[in-house]
Amino acid sequence: MNRPVRWGILGTGWIANQFAQGLAQLSDAELVAVGSRSAATAERFADAFQIPRMHASYRALAEDPDIDVIYVASPNPYHREHCLLCLEFGKPVLCEKPFALNTGQAEEVVALARQKQLFLMEAMWSRFFPLMHKVLGLLAEGAIGDVQMLVADLCIRFEFDPQDRRYALDLGGGALLDLGVYPISLASMIMGPPSQITTMVHLGQTGVDEQAGILLGYDQGQVSTIYTSLRVDSPVETILMGTKGQIRIHPWWIRPDRLTLSGKGREDTIIEMPYEGNGYQFEALEVINCLRAGKLESDLMPLDESLSIMRTMDAIRAQWGLRYPTE
Repeated sequence: MNRPVRWGILGTGWIANQFAQGLAQLSDAELVAVGSRSAATAERFADAFQIPRMHASYRALAEDPDIDVIYVASPNPYHREHCLLCLEFGKPVLCEKPFALNTGQAEEVVALARQKQLFLMEAMWSRFFPLMHKVLGLLAEGAIGDVQMLVADLCIRFEFDPQDRRYALDLGGGALLDLGVYPISLASMIMGPPSQITTMVHLGQTGVDEQAGILLGYDQGQVSTIYTSLRVDSPVETILMGTKGQIRIHPWWIRPDRLTLSGKGREDTIIEMPYEGNGYQFEALEVINCLRAGKLESDLMPLDESLSIMRTMDAIRAQWGLRYPTE
């Protein structure tokens, strides 16, 4: 392929808008099509981003022969359906997090991608920032020794509105799938899958998890402490504590550009890695690099790990007795 990778976007909401802005940062990407449930919304989105082709249905987008990869940006309950649609028509897929509502749905999507030998990746954008690569490098070289504890938060206050998708149980609302998935994914990347899970939750009047504290334990005694909420704002910071020091990823850690490396008997080291744009270009670049290399999944966000993260979130919800109507 000696031309830019041609992208289609399925959906026209806020996250689709953010991704389109990020994609514009890449010279090796071309946004060629958008699909929506109606011609009017597809046309408005296409006009905003100078997209040459617009489709008034998701199926029409999936059928478009001039698309190399599709970003699925629909609401949480539809990720499974829309990923399967795109894969059935032979399109590689980048799926917005959460990967699905539950593990069973995610397994179905992964199975089809593997059967058809098509690329598939969960769009966990926080993993792909240059500073996060730096964090992994520091850990690999033993800069803070063996990591024993992780503390991460992601709390964003949203005024209560039963019509807002975040408070709508039938749309997979709640703090866990929208916000908590980020620190859970981070803990998975650093610590691996947990062997113990302890939680506390507040379920609001619409039935969604409005805030929660989550403790993840591991076989070697490590602990991750995670908190997430729709009711308050938090620092959005991460601290990794090892046997020889700490790494503090400064706010907002989900779009990181600055960390402090510290330890006993040495001065703190501040590492800054600024970037242009809104940061969504980094996950798109990972997809492009994988496609050009002929890979079917990303080493940074492998499919088996996405499934493991879904299992962790299923176990968390099982403790809460929380099910979504569309499961």
